[in-house]
Amino acid sequence: MYLSRVEIDDNNRQKIMDLSHLGAYHNWVENCFPSEIAHHERLRHLWRIDNLQGKRYLLLVSEEKPNLTELQRYGVPETATTIDYQPFLNKLEDGQVVRFRLVANPVYRTHGKYFPHITVKQQMNWLIQRAAKAGFEFTKVGNNGYSFDIVNRDWPLLFHKNNRVKLSRVTFEGSLKITNANVLVNVLKKGIGRERAYGMGMLTVIPQFN
Repeated sequence: MYLSRVEIDDNNRQKIMDLSHLGAYHNWVENCFPSEIAHHERLRHLWRIDNLQGKRYLLLVSEEKPNLTELQRYGVPETATTIDYQPFLNKLEDGQVVRFRLVANPVYRTHGKYFPHITVKQQMNWLIQRAAKAGFEFTKVGNNGYSFDIVNRDWPLLFHKNNRVKLSRVTFEGSLKITNANVLVNVLKKGIGRERAYGMGMLTVIPQFN
């Protein structure tokens, strides 16, 4: 597995015009794997957009190395990087407490259709209810009663099959305790929730230092 990142070139007007909706980001990611395109084999690539210190980054998890030239297509020159993700994943252990970030699409299903959770409470409960099956748990601390919070909520556009839709996108941050490292590693590789092709579902963790 590989973890890649590039700073999005928000100062380049033409590049940003091309990235007008989530589908454009999806196409950017897919084009980073030309060998898959050539062999008509499309693997699922997990990605998200991170906002850090006033800059935006495209973060990508993939089984194969992306083409750095393509990864940098809409990025700031010389900022595209790729590292082997597996050594880090191998170090995760049961009982370990780590910091996490998750960008997700919290929804519920009724009568065969999916609908977005709207309130902060609903969205937080959505994640709490999925924690155990994803190999982790939250400590009951903090103002909201748990060791995490919602740091951003928005509704980015997606143009798909001539339809213009808005997707609920929620960013969670905080700390979690690993209860099943093998399960969690699979989630880190595959994602959690829906709309993973469009920048949702990517969970990342880093060690927590007290």
